[in-house]
Amino acid sequence: MCGIVGYTGENAAAPLLLDGLQKLEYRGYDSAGIAVLEEGALQVVRRKGKVAELAHTVGHFDLTGTCGIGHTRWATHGRPSEANAHPHASCAGNIAVVHNGIIENFAELREELEGRGHVFKSETDTEVVSHLVEEALAAGDDLLSAVRSASERLVGSYGLAVTCVEEPGIIIATRHDSPIIVGRGADGSYVASDAIAVIGATRDVVGLADHQFAKLAPEGVEYFDELGNPVEPEITHITWDVDVAEKGGYPDFMLKEINEQPRVIRDTLAGRLVGGKLEIDELDMSPEELNLVDRVYVIACGTSYHAGLIAKELIEGWARIPTEVEVASEFRYRNPIITPTTLVVAVSQSGETADTLAAIRDARIKGARVFGITNVLGSPVARESDGVIYTKANKEIAVASTKSFLGQVVSLTLLAMLLAQAKGKLRMNQIRLLFRELADTAGQVEEILADTTAIDEAAWACVNASSAMFIGRGMGVAIAKEGALKLKEISYLHAEAYPAGEMKHGPIALIDGGFPVIAIATESPVYDKVVSNLQESKARGARIVVVATEGDEAIRAYADHVIYIPKVRDAFSAITASVPLQLLARSIAVMRGCDVDQPRNLAKSVTVE
Repeated sequence: MCGIVGYTGENAAAPLLLDGLQKLEYRGYDSAGIAVLEEGALQVVRRKGKVAELAHTVGHFDLTGTCGIGHTRWATHGRPSEANAHPHASCAGNIAVVHNGIIENFAELREELEGRGHVFKSETDTEVVSHLVEEALAAGDDLLSAVRSASERLVGSYGLAVTCVEEPGIIIATRHDSPIIVGRGADGSYVASDAIAVIGATRDVVGLADHQFAKLAPEGVEYFDELGNPVEPEITHITWDVDVAEKGGYPDFMLKEINEQPRVIRDTLAGRLVGGKLEIDELDMSPEELNLVDRVYVIACGTSYHAGLIAKELIEGWARIPTEVEVASEFRYRNPIITPTTLVVAVSQSGETADTLAAIRDARIKGARVFGITNVLGSPVARESDGVIYTKANKEIAVASTKSFLGQVVSLTLLAMLLAQAKGKLRMNQIRLLFRELADTAGQVEEILADTTAIDEAAWACVNASSAMFIGRGMGVAIAKEGALKLKEISYLHAEAYPAGEMKHGPIALIDGGFPVIAIATESPVYDKVVSNLQESKARGARIVVVATEGDEAIRAYADHVIYIPKVRDAFSAITASVPLQLLARSIAVMRGCDVDQPRNLAKSVTVE
């Protein structure tokens, strides 16, 4: 992985490819390259580092060809280097391939191909594809048939775009478990792994299905199934605005997206309460079917996993349904108890997380009903689920998720209320009250965003630390985990999160003078317990930062820095209390000179296991 773009048409390809790659930078990468068909030969230019370095190098070439492919790579097989950067060429240099995903049987294929005389120039798994296509072309196949033949040999996940000298102007694209979209603009045909790369050319795109093929030519696109039969594509119209990819006056995308969260809350809730009842028609389950649900699994990764921990509190508290939250990569390799009355909720910002998709498939085979919660219309998670709730966050550019996380929390809160409504555990007047208070959190987040002075002061107190600890109890545990993850992701400051009551069972050994302890001590049934745990930390010299409820002056006796947030029902505290922790992590990262939008070693969308 991480980003694919391709173009064939009437204009010079190189500038369009570089523009597309720049739009894909948010996904995270360590090298980049392009291949352009130039006067009967493929001109391949690759560089380790940023797209800007690639663009500078491309500027020394006189590239006028109108067909080409490009890629930003996040290293999996082989270190970040120019040799391992995509595109990868065949032995004769007549074929170029870009690839997202992992070819799991690449070692066997490479040994087989080397045995037949193929010479490899990289450490990557991707290069086997160019040699497989080369053999098929040599045997007399056209490019479409050659790519079909090669893909039949591949085990694993792949999104591919392939071009060759023998068929100038043609690009073949296909996929398995890795997104590929195709679009037709006024000046030619486009392929990419993400619609943001082509949004300037077209708003109507086709998301390829697994084992479907697209043949792009300057005059149009043809689509084929895995047997090579023509198929009619399903076209998706992109509704979000182009300016979601612009910073809009903010210094970075992360801060812009944090400030968009009130809008995300409002949009996610819009139209969900009808006549005093919750309605989520996209889930496609009747109240009677929902009432039969007797077990819930929430499967997710990273930030989405923390949203799942919050959902567990709410579903069990309101609907009284046993709920487990599972890391998707673990769920797929064990044998969970699943029956036809089990509901599996798959949460993924991108809708293309490989582990989550695999878990969905496993759950469906075992007979579960699957709901997806995602930010991306028509994504694999949305397509492979029985029903879906979209978080309405629009495009999220910063690698560290903020507005998508809050959208997930709000969506899962709605789901918990819906299950409680179907079970008869919440009456209509209770639903209306909870919904109104949930909607009020949008304004409360705006209040937090209006004055971040206390957050910046707390950041200065933590910036030179080597480690930090986040603690909370009840709902605060999940909030603490998310806060610690954000700090790790973007500031590279080591951080851990624990239930506050666990401190004396080991973690308190880490605390000495000046060690930062960030606590969630909002108004809740366990507030007094959290205060007791703060006293334990303070007695050992910790520097304590507390997120507390407005008006709580007593907490100042136990804290060096207090960040106040508006009073809110404990069930909704994750929505408001998470925001200052996002801002705290960003402030510390900026003070430490880190790139908050593209942290090292991370990718926005994890499409490999």
